[in-house]
Amino acid sequence: MSLFGTTSGFGTSGTSMFGSTTTDNHNPMKDIEVTSSPDDSIGCLSFSPPTLPGNFLIAGSWANDVRCWEVQDSGQTIPKAQQMHTGPVLDVCWSDDGSKVFTASCDKTAKMWDLNSNQAIQIAQHDAPVKTIHWIKAPNYSCVMTGSWDKTLKFWDTRSSNPMMVLQLPERCYCADVIYPMAVVATAERGLIVYQLESQPSEFRRIESPLKHQHRCVAIFKDKQNKPTGFALGSIEGRVAIHYINPPNPAKDNFTFKCHRSNGTNTSAPQDIYAVNGIAFHPVHGTLATVGSDGRFSFWDKDARTKLKTSEQLDQPIAACCFNHNGNIFAYASSYDWSKGHEFYNPQKKNYIFLRNAAEELKPRNKK
Repeated sequence: MSLFGTTSGFGTSGTSMFGSTTTDNHNPMKDIEVTSSPDDSIGCLSFSPPTLPGNFLIAGSWANDVRCWEVQDSGQTIPKAQQMHTGPVLDVCWSDDGSKVFTASCDKTAKMWDLNSNQAIQIAQHDAPVKTIHWIKAPNYSCVMTGSWDKTLKFWDTRSSNPMMVLQLPERCYCADVIYPMAVVATAERGLIVYQLESQPSEFRRIESPLKHQHRCVAIFKDKQNKPTGFALGSIEGRVAIHYINPPNPAKDNFTFKCHRSNGTNTSAPQDIYAVNGIAFHPVHGTLATVGSDGRFSFWDKDARTKLKTSEQLDQPIAACCFNHNGNIFAYASSYDWSKGHEFYNPQKKNYIFLRNAAEELKPRNKK
């Protein structure tokens, strides 16, 4: 039975064992819960590349661990393995062949996890927590790119303890994305730098931020020819900027939109504004998902400039999201992101990763 399509016994939450339905809204969308989810806040999610048969999901958490699950077509999730850092894991990514997972941590290191041997070795070192990690596969080189709060971007060939290259950043690295031959890094103090990766990485352009508040997440998008052409940048102020690198008409083509806000603008009550914690582009349709501290995910069509769907509100923030390689599965992680400080932290609340069938809901709007 193939889940990613049918409701196979999942989400038929009519009656509880006590006979009455409880008002539990940890999973209001009735999505599939990944088994054995991490014991502390989940900071990052990543699905395996198309080179691997099947779907494997990686999650990194503030419990210092990285976990791997196999996601079957039935929707069943099977925990496969886990590795540890000595500090919270802030980012994860895959090698293009799917044999390795790279992990970035507050322990100031990055590791390479060989899934076949289940061994993890340190491949990178910074002077502060490592916030981002990406695999770069170029025709003439391959390497891992790490961005840190020590204000450097470093490139590692995984075999040497010294980096191939170190680039200085204007400030601490907050988020980054890579789709060869382009990388984009967003920093503290609203810094924004685009890099070109052909032959070797180099700075391409510094961009004045289209957003007025702290950068939180960034994702590169592609054009119809499958080439990276721009990026979406999310801030802590419930707003996303769509920015093209070389648009025909910058004033018209680049825009921002509000999201992850509650009780609309036309009420007398003040509007609640939440951070955008993650942005992911659908690999087939080019539409995008955003997740926020308001506990909702939304799907958007940037070309038609319309919202396709917003979820019901979960009882805690959504901290991360990603699509699998063919766009059939949308994964999102529900955990406290400390956006309201320690007094709102409840250690009794569990952390969840949910899986949703994304094949239909992310189709672009029909052009009129």
